[in-house]
Amino acid sequence: MGRRYEVLRQVIEAWQAKDVDRVLSHMADDIVWHYAAAAMPPVRGKAAARKLLERFQSDMHAIEWRIFSHSETGDRLFVEGVDDYRTSDGKRVATPYAGVLDFRGDLIVGWRDYVDLGVAAQQKAGEPLSAQVESLLDRAPAAR
Repeated sequence: MGRRYEVLRQVIEAWQAKDVDRVLSHMADDIVWHYAAAAMPPVRGKAAARKLLERFQSDMHAIEWRIFSHSETGDRLFVEGVDDYRTSDGKRVATPYAGVLDFRGDLIVGWRDYVDLGVAAQQKAGEPLSAQVESLLDRAPAAR
């Protein structure tokens, strides 16, 4: 396992524990985070990242964020995974995504997630997971 992937594993564990401060401890003060690259403007800086995380946290429960594959090159980590959780009203939301994280030392300075927000919106509206989403989820997560 690479050094960058280990940092992401720590972020995932902190997020699953709903520990926003610990998640932020892995981000640089000047982070630029594209939560949904090309669909939404990025958040810039830790204060904006905190607001985004706190907004997400309020409606994300039973979080099972999984990484299926990853690769590191230099100061960059590429991942393929799924954000899988339950909303406050019990709906399952599972959105496959690809992500790219840039590092300065052990801190994340850039984060770009490529995700179809329409898939999440359909699931939040109560639609079942589609067959193509189910097939993407039915894979073993990457080794810790």
